[in-house]
Amino acid sequence: MSDLKVLQKTLLAIDGRGYKAYQDIKGEYRVAPGISLEIMSVQADPFAAPSRLRAIVEQSVAGFETGHFASPGQRVAAADYLTREFAAALDQIGMKRRGSGQSGLINVDRPGQQVLERTSVLMNQDRVEARFTVGLPAAGRRVLGWQAAELLCSDIPQIIRRSLLLPSISPSALQKHIALYEDQEYLRSRLPELGLVAFVAHGSCLPRASGISDLPLPGAIPFQVPEQLAVSLDLPHRGPVRGMGIPKGVTLIVGGGYHGKSTLLRALERGIYNHIAGDGRELVITTPGAVKIRAEDGRRVAGVDISLFINNLPQGQDTKAFNSESASGSTSQAAAIMEALEMGADCLLLDEDTSATNFMIRDARMQELVAKNKEPIIPFIDRVRGLYQELGVSTVMVVGGSGDYFAVADTVIMMDCYQPYDVTARARAIAAKHGNDRQNEGGGPMTTGRRRCPLPSSIDPQRGRGKKKIRARSSDAIQFGHSDIDLSAVEQIVDRSQTRAIGAVIDYCRQRYIDGCTDLRTVLQKVESDIKQGGLDVISPFGRQPVGDHARPRLQEVAAAINRLRTLRIRQDCGREEPDGGHGDFGCDPG
Repeated sequence: MSDLKVLQKTLLAIDGRGYKAYQDIKGEYRVAPGISLEIMSVQADPFAAPSRLRAIVEQSVAGFETGHFASPGQRVAAADYLTREFAAALDQIGMKRRGSGQSGLINVDRPGQQVLERTSVLMNQDRVEARFTVGLPAAGRRVLGWQAAELLCSDIPQIIRRSLLLPSISPSALQKHIALYEDQEYLRSRLPELGLVAFVAHGSCLPRASGISDLPLPGAIPFQVPEQLAVSLDLPHRGPVRGMGIPKGVTLIVGGGYHGKSTLLRALERGIYNHIAGDGRELVITTPGAVKIRAEDGRRVAGVDISLFINNLPQGQDTKAFNSESASGSTSQAAAIMEALEMGADCLLLDEDTSATNFMIRDARMQELVAKNKEPIIPFIDRVRGLYQELGVSTVMVVGGSGDYFAVADTVIMMDCYQPYDVTARARAIAAKHGNDRQNEGGGPMTTGRRRCPLPSSIDPQRGRGKKKIRARSSDAIQFGHSDIDLSAVEQIVDRSQTRAIGAVIDYCRQRYIDGCTDLRTVLQKVESDIKQGGLDVISPFGRQPVGDHARPRLQEVAAAINRLRTLRIRQDCGREEPDGGHGDFGCDPG
């Protein structure tokens, strides 16, 4: 390993030369005893993707203790905290452009309100490692060696010392960050035994500052707990906490417009993640298998069994293996539910405003006018109880216009001026008073649908000259080869780094597990096992060279992306079942 002075000497020597001269600086350099800087890749020109670097601090120098990294949760929380400290150190030093384009800029994968497992910082008993990118300074395509030397040999060492060494940060703040994460994980683990799918703590702040901001709304009304739904328990660090428990089963959220129905549901959507202190949703906790469902006109559907909800389509289209290049609202919503069940969802989250009306209900008048044999849709109202009673899948849904759902609900929560009230008894009385003059159009056994095996030839990231092109255009769009994957209706993705990771996971699946005979859930479970054993680095698109801008997505969102790939083709139920219910490779023709 060379000394940092060698790097400085090299940079001064290449000052004014063509940009390719920067290739000479790749390698690892000693910043100080126990601290090193590795330049892993150098960008081709000032306008290309920035260079990738990492700082490594031996634990004997960093000084972190076992309680900061002993468990997976502690490692995730501590790494998240240090990533925020690294970003703060960047801001303190005042990064500035040094030349053309992005020259001179240092970037780290900045976290938002959620605490996610990331590749930006890793910590274990041996070392702390931070990964970041740098735009190497240039004037046009000429090396600015002096500026590069200042950036790499002065600024970055300062950032490392300010953010990756325990004496330089607030140990008590770090410990509080970890403790909050552990309390959140503990509370989530208690939901099943408490018979709940979600918990909202007393005093939570649910409204956000705006439609484009995830920050809490200043001056928002604190959440109050209706006595009938109150749940109390002791958290490992925080101690006693009281909140509203949402029971398993069918729960309706009702109320007038602009009274907080959708705000509560959105908080529950994000409750699958842990949040930082001060967010207002720190103790809004939802079962990790909760999936938001919505209609999505125009989406592609590939080989999904939607017969639980839709049958007898015109022209005899097969709904047990439904395909559509541009699905309607009702068929897309049916497909979304079946895809969620396929991935093991235990709770569905729906909002009447983003659902297909004809999918949600057919009232008695419409049933009288349009005979059942002329209507292919079995409305959700006639399946929602069976989903829970037969499959154990709960539903939490916002309802603003259909009181017929009172008859099938276990719990009814009314939002009034952003405060919840348990109106279950009143809703049942109303349902009994008015009776139920509509006919149940369900019937038959509940099913999670057929296993779906993706065909490898239909998942191709190549885009000209044999080169792969996988890029997150935004948090809700992925360029995958010649296809664009639209994730705008997949509402539980919260970070662009998750979207980057989703693209990498799809390619990882394609290379290792998608063989035309292994069903999608088994494929993604294998990926989950690999990540659990080897960390997110296993999906790195650069092989052994790690990246610092991936955040862990749920398998539900990875599956949603694969299902929206417009080239996807599916084979159903191929091969024989393995003893664990999965599918192995039994010599099936991948097609």
